[in-house]
Amino acid sequence: MPSISAIAAQALQRRIAEGEFPSGSALPSQRELSDQLAISRASLREAISTLEALGLVRSQPGKGVFVTAGSRPDPARPLPGAGSMTPQALIEFRLALEPAWAALATRHMNAEGRQALEDIQRGMEDALRVGDLVMAADWDLQFHLQLAESSTNPGLITIAHQFREQIGHSLRLPFSNPGGIWEPADEHREILAAIDAGDAAATAAAMRRHLAAAARRVGLELQIE
Repeated sequence: MPSISAIAAQALQRRIAEGEFPSGSALPSQRELSDQLAISRASLREAISTLEALGLVRSQPGKGVFVTAGSRPDPARPLPGAGSMTPQALIEFRLALEPAWAALATRHMNAEGRQALEDIQRGMEDALRVGDLVMAADWDLQFHLQLAESSTNPGLITIAHQFREQIGHSLRLPFSNPGGIWEPADEHREILAAIDAGDAAATAAAMRRHLAAAARRVGLELQIE
């Protein structure tokens, strides 16, 4: 079930898409928006952070939040709630972990886990078809977390959930590239094919390619062995 902040982000995304808030315009004040959406300021800030990662708005301290549909977030800017971790630092962190838990997931995959991945993948593709980037990114996060769960390794599962917010934010950034919004879903299909083949090494390699491609989509070039 989507969080309150995700539902608010969806509502604002829809209003931007329908032209109520055209590109270059300022969103209403946080007080006004929180009243309109009947949510707390904290949930509204999370919603705006989501839209900013997707490239739909840009916060300007002291001035407000402006619609910038199609803009790309600054990859050198530390992520909210991640301390000093920039998108590059977080993808490097993920590269050290996600290929490992994807490989373990392949070895331990059962019918229930595989069906869960397929349901998540279908949800992501359905969201992309209707242009709902908020939910597409949320399904994207669920895909990565489900792989961690399927690894059955308690340590990796704990790390995945401990860094859920940061991983989720990094997954939203590539969707700011309008020409590549289907690429993450296509790359998930490659991961799923390797899982179905029971090839743990191929699954790990597909995950590394997926993360390297995500980095490129936000303007980063990482050396992947």
